Amino acid sequence: MIRDFREFALRGNVVDMAVGIVIGAAFGKIVSSFVNDVLMPPLGVILGGAKFSELALTIREASGEAAAVTLNYGTFIQTMVDFTIIAFAIFMLIKALNSLKKKAEEKPAVAPEPSAQEKLLTEIRDLLKNRNS
Repeated sequence: MIRDFREFALRGNVVDMAVGIVIGAAFGKIVSSFVNDVLMPPLGVILGGAKFSELALTIREASGEAAAVTLNYGTFIQTMVDFTIIAFAIFMLIKALNSLKKKAEEKPAVAPEPSAQEKLLTEIRDLLKNRNS
């Protein structure tokens, strides 16, 4: 069983997938930082100085030791912006890859040059045609 697991884990597809997941997680952090640190602050200023992560609707006020119950829609908005940017970036990447793949498929296949033996047989055929004519 250990040998089967080792073969599975070291197969190329699994390693490629692991690399993709790590890069995807790092890309997600970059996008989150872009949204939280670059995109949302100016948007908050435009909307009256509000920090999106602090936007919330209080459902029940805090009382005694019980914390307030809030609906944190600002965090949800930031998450949706993160998702939209990541989805758009992935869409553009896939579109570019498909375009490259399509161009590769459209190139006419160049027939390989015939071997010396095929050239000789072609000459013999042509000579025989000319002799019979």
